Amino acid sequence: MVSIRTGQVSITGNFRENNEDNLVVDQASRYFIVADGMGGQNAGEKASQMAVELIPQQLEARLDFDSAKAASVVESIDAAVEYANAEIMALSELDPSARNMGTTVVFVVQVGDRLYVGGVGDSRVYQLRNGQLIQQTTDHSLTQALLDAGTITAEEAENHRYRNVLYRYLGTRDGATGTDAQEIHPKSGDRYLLCTDGVTDGIDDETVQELLMSSDDPSEVARAIVDGALEGGSRDNISCVVLIVD
Repeated sequence: MVSIRTGQVSITGNFRENNEDNLVVDQASRYFIVADGMGGQNAGEKASQMAVELIPQQLEARLDFDSAKAASVVESIDAAVEYANAEIMALSELDPSARNMGTTVVFVVQVGDRLYVGGVGDSRVYQLRNGQLIQQTTDHSLTQALLDAGTITAEEAENHRYRNVLYRYLGTRDGATGTDAQEIHPKSGDRYLLCTDGVTDGIDDETVQELLMSSDDPSEVARAIVDGALEGGSRDNISCVVLIVD
Protein backbone atom coordinates (compact mmCIF):
# COMPACT_ATOMS: atom_id res chain seq x y z
CA MET A 1 0.00 0.00 0.00
CA VAL A 2 1.07 3.57 -0.62
CA SER A 3 1.60 5.98 2.26
CA ILE A 4 -1.30 8.40 2.68
CA ARG A 5 -1.59 11.26 5.16
CA THR A 6 -5.09 12.36 6.09
CA GLY A 7 -7.07 15.24 7.54
CA GLN A 8 -10.79 15.54 8.15
CA VAL A 9 -13.29 18.11 9.39
CA SER A 10 -17.09 17.98 9.75
CA ILE A 11 -19.20 20.87 11.06
CA THR A 12 -22.90 21.62 11.38
CA GLY A 13 -22.54 25.03 9.73
CA ASN A 14 -24.53 28.21 10.29
CA PHE A 15 -27.93 27.16 8.95
CA ARG A 16 -28.66 23.65 10.25
CA GLU A 17 -29.64 22.48 13.72
CA ASN A 18 -27.76 19.18 13.55
CA ASN A 19 -25.03 17.60 11.49
CA GLU A 20 -26.35 14.91 9.15
CA ASP A 21 -22.91 14.27 7.63
CA ASN A 22 -20.74 11.37 8.74
CA LEU A 23 -17.29 10.23 7.69
CA VAL A 24 -14.80 7.48 8.44
CA VAL A 25 -11.02 7.36 7.96
CA ASP A 26 -9.51 3.90 8.36
CA GLN A 27 -6.39 3.96 10.51
CA ALA A 28 -4.74 1.50 8.14
CA SER A 29 -5.60 3.73 5.13
CA ARG A 30 -7.65 1.00 3.48
CA TYR A 31 -10.78 3.11 3.01
CA PHE A 32 -12.07 6.65 3.38
CA ILE A 33 -15.81 7.39 3.25
CA VAL A 34 -17.95 10.53 3.41
CA ALA A 35 -21.75 10.46 3.63
CA ASP A 36 -24.36 13.23 3.59
CA GLY A 37 -27.69 12.23 5.11
CA MET A 38 -31.16 13.51 4.33
CA GLY A 39 -34.55 13.12 5.98
CA GLY A 40 -36.71 14.59 8.73
CA GLN A 41 -35.81 14.77 12.43
CA ASN A 42 -32.53 12.86 12.88
CA ALA A 43 -33.23 10.38 10.08
CA GLY A 44 -30.57 11.77 7.73
CA GLU A 45 -27.95 11.57 10.43
CA LYS A 46 -28.94 7.94 11.07
CA ALA A 47 -28.76 7.04 7.37
CA SER A 48 -25.28 8.51 6.92
CA GLN A 49 -24.11 6.86 10.14
CA MET A 50 -25.33 3.49 8.88
CA ALA A 51 -23.45 4.02 5.62
CA VAL A 52 -20.09 4.75 7.27
CA GLU A 53 -20.54 1.80 9.65
CA LEU A 54 -21.97 -0.89 7.37
CA ILE A 55 -19.86 -0.29 4.26
CA PRO A 56 -16.53 -0.71 6.11
CA GLN A 57 -17.83 -3.86 7.82
CA GLN A 58 -18.71 -5.34 4.46
CA LEU A 59 -15.45 -4.27 2.82
CA GLU A 60 -13.41 -5.86 5.58
CA ALA A 61 -15.39 -9.08 5.28
CA ARG A 62 -15.18 -9.27 1.49
CA LEU A 63 -11.88 -7.74 0.40
CA ASP A 64 -8.24 -8.79 0.40
CA PHE A 65 -6.82 -5.28 0.65
CA ASP A 66 -3.34 -6.48 -0.32
CA SER A 67 -3.88 -8.27 -3.60
CA ALA A 68 -7.51 -8.40 -4.80
CA LYS A 69 -7.98 -8.03 -8.55
CA ALA A 70 -9.73 -4.97 -9.96
CA ALA A 71 -12.94 -6.77 -10.92
CA SER A 72 -13.19 -8.32 -7.47
CA VAL A 73 -12.61 -4.96 -5.79
CA VAL A 74 -15.36 -3.23 -7.76
CA GLU A 75 -17.74 -6.14 -7.16
CA SER A 76 -17.01 -6.06 -3.41
CA ILE A 77 -17.47 -2.29 -3.17
CA ASP A 78 -20.79 -2.43 -5.02
CA ALA A 79 -21.95 -5.31 -2.82
CA ALA A 80 -20.98 -3.40 0.35
CA VAL A 81 -22.91 -0.32 -0.77
CA GLU A 82 -25.86 -2.44 -1.87
CA TYR A 83 -25.97 -4.05 1.58
CA ALA A 84 -25.94 -0.66 3.31
CA ASN A 85 -28.65 0.56 0.96
CA ALA A 86 -30.87 -2.43 1.79
CA GLU A 87 -30.43 -1.92 5.53
CA ILE A 88 -31.25 1.80 5.26
CA MET A 89 -34.38 1.01 3.24
CA ALA A 90 -35.43 -1.66 5.73
CA LEU A 91 -35.10 0.64 8.74
CA SER A 92 -36.92 3.39 6.87
CA GLU A 93 -39.92 1.08 6.46
CA LEU A 94 -39.84 -0.26 10.03
CA ASP A 95 -39.24 2.93 12.00
CA PRO A 96 -41.70 5.82 11.45
CA SER A 97 -39.08 8.33 12.62
CA ALA A 98 -36.74 7.12 9.88
CA ARG A 99 -39.30 7.25 7.08
CA ASN A 100 -37.84 8.31 3.70
CA MET A 101 -34.34 8.74 5.10
CA GLY A 102 -31.40 8.52 2.74
CA THR A 103 -27.77 9.42 2.28
CA THR A 104 -25.13 10.06 -0.34
CA VAL A 105 -21.81 8.26 -0.12
CA VAL A 106 -18.39 8.72 -1.71
CA PHE A 107 -15.28 6.68 -1.07
CA VAL A 108 -11.64 6.04 -1.78
CA VAL A 109 -10.64 2.40 -1.22
CA GLN A 110 -6.99 1.37 -1.31
CA VAL A 111 -6.08 -2.14 -2.48
CA GLY A 112 -2.40 -2.88 -2.96
CA ASP A 113 -0.92 0.12 -4.77
CA ARG A 114 -4.21 1.19 -6.40
CA LEU A 115 -7.10 3.39 -5.38
CA TYR A 116 -10.76 2.85 -6.22
CA VAL A 117 -12.94 5.95 -6.27
CA GLY A 118 -16.71 6.27 -6.67
CA GLY A 119 -19.99 7.00 -4.99
CA VAL A 120 -23.74 7.48 -5.09
CA GLY A 121 -25.41 10.89 -4.87
CA ASP A 122 -23.88 14.35 -5.16
CA SER A 123 -21.04 14.24 -2.67
CA ARG A 124 -17.76 14.34 -4.59
CA VAL A 125 -14.20 13.11 -4.88
CA TYR A 126 -11.61 15.38 -6.48
CA GLN A 127 -8.07 14.55 -7.53
CA LEU A 128 -5.33 17.19 -7.71
CA ARG A 129 -2.34 16.00 -9.74
CA ASN A 130 0.40 18.17 -11.24
CA GLY A 131 -1.67 21.30 -10.64
CA GLN A 132 -4.77 19.91 -12.40
CA LEU A 133 -8.03 19.40 -10.49
CA ILE A 134 -10.29 16.61 -11.76
CA GLN A 135 -13.69 15.65 -10.35
CA GLN A 136 -13.52 11.86 -10.17
CA THR A 137 -17.20 11.26 -9.40
CA THR A 138 -20.40 12.19 -11.21
CA ASP A 139 -23.25 13.96 -9.42
CA HIS A 140 -26.43 11.89 -9.49
CA SER A 141 -28.58 15.03 -9.57
CA LEU A 142 -31.30 16.11 -11.97
CA THR A 143 -29.25 19.17 -12.86
CA GLN A 144 -26.25 17.04 -13.84
CA ALA A 145 -28.53 14.83 -15.93
CA LEU A 146 -29.86 17.91 -17.74
CA LEU A 147 -26.32 19.15 -18.24
CA ASP A 148 -25.18 15.79 -19.63
CA ALA A 149 -28.16 15.81 -22.01
CA GLY A 150 -27.22 19.27 -23.25
CA THR A 151 -30.54 20.72 -22.08
CA ILE A 152 -28.86 23.38 -19.91
CA THR A 153 -25.46 25.06 -19.90
CA ALA A 154 -22.79 24.86 -17.22
CA GLU A 155 -23.62 28.44 -16.23
CA GLU A 156 -27.30 27.59 -15.85
CA ALA A 157 -26.43 24.49 -13.82
CA GLU A 158 -24.69 26.53 -11.12
CA ASN A 159 -27.96 27.95 -9.80
CA HIS A 160 -30.49 25.56 -11.28
CA ARG A 161 -33.58 24.83 -9.17
CA TYR A 162 -32.95 21.07 -9.39
CA ARG A 163 -29.30 21.35 -8.41
CA ASN A 164 -29.83 19.53 -5.11
CA VAL A 165 -32.51 17.10 -6.30
CA LEU A 166 -31.04 13.59 -6.52
CA TYR A 167 -32.20 10.68 -8.64
CA ARG A 168 -29.79 8.21 -6.97
CA TYR A 169 -28.86 7.90 -3.31
CA LEU A 170 -28.80 5.25 -0.61
CA GLY A 171 -32.27 4.59 0.75
CA THR A 172 -33.88 3.97 -2.64
CA ARG A 173 -33.87 1.06 -5.08
CA ASP A 174 -31.67 3.06 -7.43
CA GLY A 175 -29.10 3.28 -4.65
CA ALA A 176 -28.12 -0.33 -5.35
CA THR A 177 -27.35 0.09 -9.06
CA GLY A 178 -23.57 0.43 -8.68
CA THR A 179 -21.01 2.99 -7.55
CA ASP A 180 -19.17 3.61 -10.86
CA ALA A 181 -15.91 2.81 -9.05
CA GLN A 182 -12.83 3.84 -11.04
CA GLU A 183 -9.32 2.45 -10.61
CA ILE A 184 -6.56 5.02 -10.09
CA HIS A 185 -2.82 4.46 -9.89
CA PRO A 186 -1.78 7.07 -7.30
CA LYS A 187 1.39 9.10 -7.68
CA SER A 188 3.51 10.78 -5.06
CA GLY A 189 2.17 14.27 -4.48
CA ASP A 190 -1.41 13.44 -5.45
CA ARG A 191 -4.08 15.09 -3.31
CA TYR A 192 -7.63 13.85 -2.98
CA LEU A 193 -10.68 15.57 -1.53
CA LEU A 194 -13.82 13.72 -0.46
CA CYS A 195 -16.56 16.21 0.37
CA THR A 196 -20.28 16.72 0.86
CA ASP A 197 -22.15 19.31 -1.18
CA GLY A 198 -21.83 21.66 1.77
CA VAL A 199 -18.29 22.29 0.51
CA THR A 200 -19.23 22.85 -3.12
CA ASP A 201 -22.19 25.04 -2.15
CA GLY A 202 -19.71 27.51 -0.65
CA ILE A 203 -16.65 27.39 -2.93
CA ASP A 204 -16.08 26.77 -6.63
CA ASP A 205 -13.58 24.36 -8.19
CA GLU A 206 -10.94 27.06 -8.61
CA THR A 207 -11.04 27.79 -4.89
CA VAL A 208 -11.02 24.08 -4.10
CA GLN A 209 -7.79 23.75 -6.08
CA GLU A 210 -6.19 26.73 -4.37
CA LEU A 211 -7.08 25.46 -0.91
CA LEU A 212 -5.93 21.92 -1.69
CA MET A 213 -2.50 23.36 -2.41
CA SER A 214 -2.48 25.75 0.55
CA SER A 215 -0.50 23.52 2.93
CA ASP A 216 1.39 20.23 3.14
CA ASP A 217 -0.53 19.37 6.31
CA PRO A 218 -3.77 17.59 5.31
CA SER A 219 -5.48 18.62 8.55
CA GLU A 220 -4.74 22.28 7.81
CA VAL A 221 -6.02 21.83 4.26
CA ALA A 222 -9.25 20.23 5.47
CA ARG A 223 -9.84 23.05 7.92
CA ALA A 224 -9.12 25.67 5.24
CA ILE A 225 -11.61 24.06 2.86
CA VAL A 226 -14.38 23.89 5.46
CA ASP A 227 -13.70 27.45 6.61
CA GLY A 228 -13.71 28.62 2.99
CA ALA A 229 -17.08 27.00 2.33
CA LEU A 230 -18.50 28.52 5.51
CA GLU A 231 -17.26 31.99 4.57
CA GLY A 232 -18.56 31.42 1.04
CA GLY A 233 -22.11 31.16 2.33
CA SER A 234 -22.72 27.42 2.38
CA ARG A 235 -26.12 26.73 3.92
CA ASP A 236 -25.53 23.04 4.64
CA ASN A 237 -23.45 20.85 6.90
CA ILE A 238 -19.84 20.96 5.67
CA SER A 239 -17.57 17.92 5.73
CA CYS A 240 -14.42 16.79 3.98
CA VAL A 241 -11.54 14.34 4.07
CA VAL A 242 -8.19 15.31 2.53
CA LEU A 243 -5.66 12.72 1.40
CA ILE A 244 -2.03 13.46 0.49
CA VAL A 245 -0.06 10.65 -1.16
CA ASP A 246 3.57 10.43 -0.06
